[in-house]
Amino acid sequence: MDRKAIREGMQAVYERQAAHFDAERNKSGLEAAWLARFAEHLPAGASVLDAGCGTGDPVSRWFIERGYALTGVDYAAPMIAIAAERFPTARWRVADMRVLDLEESFDAVLSWHGFFHLSPAEQRIGLERLCAHLKPGGPLMLTVGPRAGEAIGHVGGEPVYHASFSKESYADKLDALGVELEAFVISDPEAGGASVLLARKRA
Repeated sequence: MDRKAIREGMQAVYERQAAHFDAERNKSGLEAAWLARFAEHLPAGASVLDAGCGTGDPVSRWFIERGYALTGVDYAAPMIAIAAERFPTARWRVADMRVLDLEESFDAVLSWHGFFHLSPAEQRIGLERLCAHLKPGGPLMLTVGPRAGEAIGHVGGEPVYHASFSKESYADKLDALGVELEAFVISDPEAGGASVLLARKRA
């Protein structure tokens, strides 16, 4: 199967594999240091958009348990169903970050292990949509690839697509959207090997 076919079939993969994904997802808190850094300057009860939230655990959970107003979106309805049952006080929407239009903005926006499933062309659009939902001065955090390129991973034995730009390309694209890159850490061993991009929208 070619990469285009894998990319186009990913929504169905995550719909089929929602329960398996949730069971296998590492929930040990590897993300905690980055989540704390991301939320460092947010006021109590700040609104947070988790795009590509999956089943809401552990990332959305971290914000919910700390009293933030969490909105989670994912294009796989079975994922959202699990999240809504598990965390009924949060807001959950079946939505695609490539065409996201919630008609509201948030104090902070992140996509942990979601954004990097978009193709390079889709990431350009996705960045525009995510930044459009971010209030001035707010932080944006994404996990991306360690370098520019494409890769294939697996969920429940089924292939899933990943892509990334370089650090410099992300910085340029964000700058054009009024967002400044603050940190870009490649394959952080303290975050399970995730490559993390942290930025902030200009006030």
